[in-house]
Amino acid sequence: MAVIRTFKAVRPHKKVAGLVASVPYDVVNKEEAAELAKDNPINFLRVTRSEIELSKNTDPYSEEVYLKAKEIFNRIREEAPLVQDETPHFYVYRLKMGNHSQVGIAATFSVEDYDNDVIMKHEKTRRVKEDDRTNHITITGAQTGAVFLTYRGIDEINGIVNETMETEPLYDFTSPDGIKHTMWIMPSDYHDVVQFEIGKVDKLYIADGHHRAASSSRAQKVMKEKNPNHTGDEEYNYFLAVLFPAEQLKIMPYNRVVFDLKGIDNDQFRELVKKYFDIADTDDPNPPNKGVICMYQGGKWYRLTPNSSVVPGNAVGDKLDVSILQNFLLHPILDIDDPRTNENIDFIGGIRGTDELEKLVTSGKAAVAFSLYPVEVDDLIRISNAGETMPPKSTWFEPKLRDGLVVHLI
Repeated sequence: MAVIRTFKAVRPHKKVAGLVASVPYDVVNKEEAAELAKDNPINFLRVTRSEIELSKNTDPYSEEVYLKAKEIFNRIREEAPLVQDETPHFYVYRLKMGNHSQVGIAATFSVEDYDNDVIMKHEKTRRVKEDDRTNHITITGAQTGAVFLTYRGIDEINGIVNETMETEPLYDFTSPDGIKHTMWIMPSDYHDVVQFEIGKVDKLYIADGHHRAASSSRAQKVMKEKNPNHTGDEEYNYFLAVLFPAEQLKIMPYNRVVFDLKGIDNDQFRELVKKYFDIADTDDPNPPNKGVICMYQGGKWYRLTPNSSVVPGNAVGDKLDVSILQNFLLHPILDIDDPRTNENIDFIGGIRGTDELEKLVTSGKAAVAFSLYPVEVDDLIRISNAGETMPPKSTWFEPKLRDGLVVHLI
């Protein structure tokens, strides 16, 4: 059964929460991070992407970077300031993007549950990215960003969350991207009920943040090895996450662009595509439903519908549109065997819209683009339950949690 725990968050003073809070470290590159943190000495990207504080030639995975992160974290704690709550809490975190709203509970969760598949995964992780965050956690002594968890919502928990939102908010600000972030401290009277109800849940699911979770697990092993008096109750045995009801989540598509057709001209390429797909002109760049993929090439949008030559495998994930695109177009026609490592493909989050796909192709930076219908949360849960992994870059969750609002010290 799932374990959820309160914790003593390190968090910004109310007046500076919007200045401290930053986008997740892994949705921006170094240049973007530097630009977002520019002229703001307490922006949390200075901690999570501390290489922006060092020379351009610095290896982003060097010990120097993690030591700098620790230094900047301590500086921001003093200057912002950041305070640590004297008693442990659950924190209710609401994000609003336009008409969409989702509300979760920020808490700590058991590394043991992660290791034993009470907390389910749907994505493979890369060792180099695990190494990065493991070093960041162990050297700073903090989990600076939250894993995004989901589960089938429970009415009693939802009621407690709603009642908490009737109290005075801890934070209430709108970030530069237009997302409204509001956080409350849950009254302690509800703690036991939340722990009891979540304790009855068989499975929780990682929606986003697989590398953060994997790194927290690895950091726990490092810290345990160094502690001869390990009891299992230390803070490093738990990781920071925000748990949202699945029915509230919004998944956007994760679209694709291919840079080079490998000597195939546009007309030849479409003829090759016809082996597996029926092609029709369209003015709509967005697929109307599952089972349809839209393609942009030569200044035109096309609608691709799999024909009888497309026979997906038996695995749950093989039936996803993203898998069909990979297995019956990108791999056989363009020789993109592993999209995680192939340099001829890139992934464009749905938040950037199909205009970005057109822009990349029209500019000549890409040769063809593909717009996909969003994967659903039920797909994610089914694939996780089947012990499968989703194809890389299958889901783009919006809105994103902000780093720095609550930090878990280990």
